[in-house]
Amino acid sequence: MNISKRIIILSSIVLAACANRSTASLDEFSEVKYEPQYASGFMITEADNRQSSVIEITNPWQGAEDYRQTVFISRNGEMPPATFGGQTVKAPVERVVCLSSSYIAMFDALGKVENVVGVSGMDFISNEYVTAHRDRIGDVGYDSNIDFEMMLAMRPDVVLLYGIAGEETRLTSKLVELRIPYMYMGDYVENSPLGKAEWIHVVAELTDRCEEADSLFGRITDDYEKLAEKVRTHLSGLHGKMPQVMLNTPYRDIWFMPSAESYMARLIRDAGGETYTPAEKGSASIPVDLEKAYLLASEADVWLNTGASNTLSELKAQNPRFAQMPVVRNRRVYNCNRRRTPAGGSDFWESGIVHPDIVLRDLVTILHPEIIECEPYYYEQLQ
Repeated sequence: MNISKRIIILSSIVLAACANRSTASLDEFSEVKYEPQYASGFMITEADNRQSSVIEITNPWQGAEDYRQTVFISRNGEMPPATFGGQTVKAPVERVVCLSSSYIAMFDALGKVENVVGVSGMDFISNEYVTAHRDRIGDVGYDSNIDFEMMLAMRPDVVLLYGIAGEETRLTSKLVELRIPYMYMGDYVENSPLGKAEWIHVVAELTDRCEEADSLFGRITDDYEKLAEKVRTHLSGLHGKMPQVMLNTPYRDIWFMPSAESYMARLIRDAGGETYTPAEKGSASIPVDLEKAYLLASEADVWLNTGASNTLSELKAQNPRFAQMPVVRNRRVYNCNRRRTPAGGSDFWESGIVHPDIVLRDLVTILHPEIIECEPYYYEQLQ
C-alpha cells in the first residue's frame, strides 16, 4: 500500500472517531445559541467544537412548577454523555409526529411540512398539505387512545408532545419502551403572542432551519410591534374610552374569562381594546359568575370568540338573553372561525399561533377600522 492511500485511510479513521465521540459532560454546552426574547419555556445552548446542541424545555403545561426536559440534538454522529438519561434527537429530523396542530404550522412556516408523517386529530387540522396527503400522513389518535403500533410503523425521528395537566407518563413510558425520541412543546402556555410564535426556533433547531426562523420571526415581530405602536399613537390622541370587549360564551353554565396576563387579554390591549379580567393572577382562564358575565356582555362594544356559535341565530339560541344585548343588536359579534374545518377545527389556533401579527391586524380592523381596514383573515362577523 502506497503512502497516499495510507494517509487517506488514517484520515478517514480519525474523522469517523471524531464524529462519533461522546460528550464528556453537558456542562460543555454552556454557550447560548438562542435565548428567547418573549418566550419563557425554552433555551438552546451549544459548545465549542461541537455541532450538536441542547434544548432545555421548562414547565410546558399549565400548573407545572419545576419540570425540566433536556433534549440532546445530535449532529454528525456526536453522542451525549454516557450518563445522560434524557432524550436524544438526531438532526435534521426527517420524520416527525405532531400531537398539536400548532407544531404543524411551525414546520409549514419553515418549509418543512413534508417532514410531518403523523398527527393527532386529522379532521381538526387546517393545513392544506396535511389534509391533501391523508394517504401517507397517519392519525395516531388522542391522549389515552394513541395508536402506538401505527406510530412505530411511521419510524419517527421525534414525537412532539402536548402536555395538558402534567407529564403524560403512560405515553412517555411507552415511547421510551419503543425507543422513539420525544420532546414536549410549551407554546400553548406562553402568555405573550410573540412568545408563542417564538417556539418556531425550537422546530428550526430540529430541522436545521435556524437562519430561516431568524428571518421569519424577525418579520413577524417587526410587523406586530409596528402595528401595536401605531395603535398606541392613535389612542394617545383620542379623548374617549377604548372599545369594551367581551370574550367567550358560557360552557355548562360557567363563563370563563381570561386573566390579565393571558394571550387574548394581551392581544386585545395591543389592538386598542379593553376587556374585563378577573383579579386572580396567572395565565389560566377564570370562571366568572354568570350574572356578572351577562352584565359585562350587555355593556360590551364588541364580542369576540363565541365558540360553537357561528351565526347570530346560533348565539341567540344558546341563551335568549343574548338577543337583547346592544352588542348583538348592533351585530358587533365576531368569531375566530373564518378558517375552520368541517369538523370544527380552527386555523386561528394553528397558523394563528405562528402569526400573531396577522391576528393583531384582524383585531385592529375590528376594534379600530379607522387605523387599518382590511378583510380579516381569521375572524368572521356573525350574521
